[in-house]
Amino acid sequence: MIAIIDYDMGNLRSVQKAFEAVGHRAVITRQRQVIADASHVVLPGVGAFADCMRNLESYDLIDPITQSIASGKPFLGICLGLQLLFTESEEFGSHKGLNVIPGRVVRFQRTENHLAGLKIPHMGWNAIDVRKPSRLLAGLSDACHMYFVHSYYVVPAHDDVVCTVTDYGDPFVSSIARDNIFACQFHPEKSQTGGLQMLRNFGGLS
Repeated sequence: MIAIIDYDMGNLRSVQKAFEAVGHRAVITRQRQVIADASHVVLPGVGAFADCMRNLESYDLIDPITQSIASGKPFLGICLGLQLLFTESEEFGSHKGLNVIPGRVVRFQRTENHLAGLKIPHMGWNAIDVRKPSRLLAGLSDACHMYFVHSYYVVPAHDDVVCTVTDYGDPFVSSIARDNIFACQFHPEKSQTGGLQMLRNFGGLS
């Protein structure tokens, strides 16, 4: 059973429906025991970084998240769920994250010579370029396109966690993988065939 962590941020039902579409049972929950008993855990997220961290704290969900990761069960972060795994974010100030993955969350910076003509937020379809193999990407075509909506991106302290990069003016890290953790800036639940294949792969991990 897949536990989708509910902390009042994001359209969790769309994630749940995507897992159900590929044959995996998923529940939306903030109950510690349900999260502990789940075989897989998903941390989605849409909104402001500081608000998300505040909600995780107010619902007492930080320990269940870190304990799930430490247990070795498959863990998936989606969009802001990727960013929250990092040490800190510069979104509307400086805010501490979960510090599971060392690194920072920074904003796309547009200057006369950088991102000229490109919109912020980065919104729509873009290709992912695989830099490190992952079982979650099995069966995806080369340069598979995924759906993005974001103004901030992650900068890991160590390159060995980088799984895919995506070009938006310059390459940025669009997913990371380390041990039982996979997290992506794009929305697999909105990415049609490629995204559903990724969720199918995640649900099949043991």
